[in-house]
Amino acid sequence: MKDYLIKDEWKIIEVGYKDQFNKISESVCSIGNGHMGQRATFEESFSGPTHQGSYLGGVYYPDKTKVGWWKNGYPEYFAKVLNSVNWIGLRIELEDEEVDIHRAQEIQYFRRELDMKKGVLTREVKFISEKGRLMSIRSERFISMAEKELGALEYRFSIEGYQGKIKVHSYMDFNVTNLDANYDENFWERGKEVLIDDDILMVSAITKKTNFTCVAHMADNLISAGMSQLPEVSKEVKEKYGAHIYTLDVAESRGGFTLTKLVNLSTSRNHNLDRIDDHNLSEIQKHKYIGYEELLANHISAWAKKWDEADIVISGDVSAQQAIRFNIFHLNQTYTGEDDRLNIGPKGFTGEKYGGSTYWDTEAYCLPFYLATAPQAVARNLLIYRYKHLGKAIENAEKLGFSEGAALYPMVTMTGEECHNEWEITFEEIHRNGAIAYAIYDYVRYTGDSKYLQDYGLEVLIAIARFWRQRVNFSHNKNQYVILGVTGPNEYENNVDNNWYTNYIARWCLKYTMEIMNTIQNDNP
Repeated sequence: MKDYLIKDEWKIIEVGYKDQFNKISESVCSIGNGHMGQRATFEESFSGPTHQGSYLGGVYYPDKTKVGWWKNGYPEYFAKVLNSVNWIGLRIELEDEEVDIHRAQEIQYFRRELDMKKGVLTREVKFISEKGRLMSIRSERFISMAEKELGALEYRFSIEGYQGKIKVHSYMDFNVTNLDANYDENFWERGKEVLIDDDILMVSAITKKTNFTCVAHMADNLISAGMSQLPEVSKEVKEKYGAHIYTLDVAESRGGFTLTKLVNLSTSRNHNLDRIDDHNLSEIQKHKYIGYEELLANHISAWAKKWDEADIVISGDVSAQQAIRFNIFHLNQTYTGEDDRLNIGPKGFTGEKYGGSTYWDTEAYCLPFYLATAPQAVARNLLIYRYKHLGKAIENAEKLGFSEGAALYPMVTMTGEECHNEWEITFEEIHRNGAIAYAIYDYVRYTGDSKYLQDYGLEVLIAIARFWRQRVNFSHNKNQYVILGVTGPNEYENNVDNNWYTNYIARWCLKYTMEIMNTIQNDNP
């Protein structure tokens, strides 16, 4: 990747717009709070290279695997996180042109900045429009760490050299697609679109197959500089779309306005269907009463508490300092530990690669970070997540011919069921079982939480040990046990025999399980 970002200890800064880097910047500068996330796309219309991405934790689509008929246990589907409602959307229309910086004659100034300390994304741009007008935009947005269902933005726009009407469409839109969708397939069925009162709109939609309901309420407000009269407000409601349309009459050099937009986004994962609408309306009314500035302050304060515990200071190397805080920032905004049904997608909320699913990377690489930087319950919930999937792990093993309660945890999953569609990973990368067992060891050693072992961990360890017992076979030539036909964790070679990592962790896991069984039998029979 080109080194085009400015070095800064606390910020990711891009100065000067370049088409070829825009999608990269949208990913790098994504924001989230564990419940939901948003790529760093522009609020207003943009015809250049971009991918509008808004994601909800745990909301997914099972994409049918086409070649699953010829292997026992081959996954029936590949899970993919769904691109969700575009809640940041704005469309600014003059009488003879629509604001779009990609069509600009000249971009005089551009700055996109992610403040990782505050969890706030800002953008400033000054440009000569397609019709020759001087325009300026300053946008600021955040996804709240204090109110998990809240997204908020403040958008300032000004124009010189224009007299006439401006229409500002502030909208929410479920008519979105995933990057890898076949023939632009939309994964959302129509819900409902409702105007609650003059400044609150609601849209909802339901996912195909999985039937997740998502409800979004929006409260927005537009203030125009130098105008004695309030703008005219109308609404537009159509399938999976709702908008407030603000119409302004602009005099020469008096075309500035500020739009504030608050959105509460709930799903049926967290709320009963018969109460979700009322809940969401109550939340947006509360946010509206509190106001943007206080909501922003509460969000920044919540991030400050995380940094107090998790920050790592590197002196004398700005690049290293920026990099380590970038990793800490994205881990914290991807997973907060509040919901033991969620886990850590490899790309977080920055895009759709890897489907937003759970991989073995959680236990192998991420758990120690949360052990050292977050309340104990956060790491414990990562282990509870696997405990809750134990039944599915046993089913996964049964599909491959294992028995007696042996468990094979999935390489990729949303619900505990294997959903990776590459055979050499699904069938051969069995070291993921060992990583989960080691995570239990790591957690108990670090926290001293032996009760977790008694209540949850031992069952997981025994089921994994039963898998290893059945997966090894005895070689008379070598006069020892061997494990044949695996892919090691480096993934460089498939179908190899006796991968060192896999063999070693299988052996360790069997010994550790026996040790814990004996300890619990003695201490708490």
